This record gives sequence, structure tokens and C-alpha cells, in this order.
Amino acid sequence: MNNNTRIALILASSILLFAGCSQKDIQRTLDQVGLNTGGSGLTTSEVSAGLKEALVKGSGYAVDLSSVTDGFNKNTRLRIPFPAEAQKVKDTALKLGLNSQVERFETTLNRAAEEAVKEAKPIFINAITSMTVEDAFGLLKGGNNAATEYLRRKTGDQLFAKFEPKVSDAVEKVELTKYYSPLASAYNTATTFTGGEAVNPDLTAYVTQGAIDGLFTLIADEEQKIRQNPAARVTDLLKKVFGSDQAK
Repeated sequence: MNNNTRIALILASSILLFAGCSQKDIQRTLDQVGLNTGGSGLTTSEVSAGLKEALVKGSGYAVDLSSVTDGFNKNTRLRIPFPAEAQKVKDTALKLGLNSQVERFETTLNRAAEEAVKEAKPIFINAITSMTVEDAFGLLKGGNNAATEYLRRKTGDQLFAKFEPKVSDAVEKVELTKYYSPLASAYNTATTFTGGEAVNPDLTAYVTQGAIDGLFTLIADEEQKIRQNPAARVTDLLKKVFGSDQAK
């Protein structure tokens, strides 16, 4: 086959790929031009399965690592700090000598996140299993965090809806308001003399978003490892898909 014919067929396959055709049609076209081989015999089914396997591995790792005790609290990259909106409350509390209360408060924020992320796996699995062949090819050729961003787009709203009640329950379970209310009250009392504004941050939404952001930080780490480090490709399928020319 000459170069012109090969180019024409590759263009034809690209049109088929993004025209909503079946996986069988895509595979047949790729077979015609040899695009599925790349020296490794890579098929559309393997590309799709490889991307799904990578996401299952990365998302499962993220949930397992962050949902244990201190998964957020002792991880400096994930730890949810005192809300920025209430920084003045924290500053005032520290001036009043309430250091231990501030520390307990921040710990309870992270305990709530650790509890909430336990709900993530079924949501991730559902999004991953519904990935199309077109999605898979796009992600394979994407940047280091293309699959992570895909998963965030597909699951972000669902995760928030699922996490929020869990965070709320965790907040009650660990008596978060027991620690927060005295701090907020102390600050708000001080504002009557200083003329500052009282604060009332939405702690449940704050912790919920922090839990989601932490999960995707870990998933992005895993995706980058699989793409860049052959040692992280722990199965034959991952080695074949992410070691192929198409993944570069």
C-alpha cells in the first residue's frame, strides 16, 4: 500500500471513529490501514479495556488510600485546612489561646472527608464501564491527566450529591459544631468591638469539595505514573496499551 492510500484510509477511519459508528466498523477500518498494530497488535478493544483498567486501578487506589483513618488528615497534599472564609475566626481563636480547639476542629474536617470518600467506588465504576471506544482513543492520545479529567467530568456532580449527606452525617457524628461554634461565637463577639463582619461558612459544602479534590489528586498521580513509568504498568494489558506508539 502506498503512502497516499494509507493516508486516505487513516482519514477515513478518523471520520468513522467520530461519526458514531459501531466498534466493529471502527475495528474493520483500522485493520485495513494497519493502524491497530503499531508493531504491537493493539486493537480497539484493547485500547478501551486498557483505559478502563487504568482508571479502575487509579480510582480504586485513591479511594483505598484516602478513606482510612488519617488518609486526609495526615496527608499534607490532601489535608483540608481551616476554611479560608473563616481564617479570621482561626486567627482570633489562636489569639485567645484556643490552639487545641482549632487543631481538633481541623481534624474533624478531615475525618468527615475520610468517611465520605468511601462512597466513591460504585460511582467511578459506573462511569468507567460506560466509556465508549471513541472516549478511549481520545484519552489515550490525551495529556498526562486526560483520563482523570474525563472521570471528573463524568462523576463530579454525582460525587458531590453522594458525599454531601455523608459529610453532614460525619459532621454530626464527630460533633463538628461543638468545636466550630465556640470559635465562630468568639470571633463574632469580638466583631462587636472591632466592627468586623460575622462569619458563617458552609462547612458541609467546603468539606465535600475538599474530599472530591483530594480523590482526583490521587487519581491524577496514578494516571501519570502509568503513562510515564513502565514499572507502574502492573498488568500485561497496561504494558501493551500504554507502551504502544498510539499512547505517545
